[in-house]
Amino acid sequence: MRKHFAQTAVILAAVSAIGLTACTQGSASAPIPDTIKVENVKDNVITVQSTEEVKVVPDMAELVFSVTTQAADAKACQEQNSKDLDHVISFLKGTGIAETSIQTSNYGLDPIYDWNSGRTITGYEMNTTITVSDIPIDQAGTLISSSVEAGINSISQVTYLSSKYDETYQQALKNAIASAKVKAESIAEAGGCTLGPVVHVEEYNDNQIARYSTYKNAATEDMAAGAASMSVEPGQLSVEARVTVEFEIQ
Repeated sequence: MRKHFAQTAVILAAVSAIGLTACTQGSASAPIPDTIKVENVKDNVITVQSTEEVKVVPDMAELVFSVTTQAADAKACQEQNSKDLDHVISFLKGTGIAETSIQTSNYGLDPIYDWNSGRTITGYEMNTTITVSDIPIDQAGTLISSSVEAGINSISQVTYLSSKYDETYQQALKNAIASAKVKAESIAEAGGCTLGPVVHVEEYNDNQIARYSTYKNAATEDMAAGAASMSVEPGQLSVEARVTVEFEIQ
């Protein structure tokens, strides 16, 4: 039994000597550093949100007209509305508006009821919508005034647009990033940190359109009465950019 224990001890001593030699040889070729620094950028960032707005003066307009026709029967109503529509489109083209800027939509033919007689149909009404785009802002007032005589019954919407929307939005983005950096610097200073470079930026796009819309449901008589003095005041448009920015801190 003693002889067996002695043999086991000799074997363990030999294994330990071999392991020690291997460690010594490994340390000679690749010394172990005194400290190991572990970095995780995701855990060392400041995240801020910023929203900036830039104003721009509109230079284009989009008008939505309506041509409404009434007749005793559906076929006659449709035929009359088609004639009125052709007359309006010819008028618009005659003012110099390109054909690609004229769009007809929202065709609607509905019966007219006499509810006092138990929902009796007394006639039909057809309404066709015409959208006219790419109108220079200085021509919008004149077009609105003269459209009444051409057979347009109502103007349902006037939309103001800017051809400089893209460059204005880019400026708003730059302002938002700059504002985010100022916020992050204040937070870093308060926390005793040093602000590093940007590591992530996220833009929030809410499908905004640089426009300002006014809705009008003007009857023909009211439009005709004020046609000569119709004016357009577009004001300014607000172009907004919103971002989330992450900065590395050191």
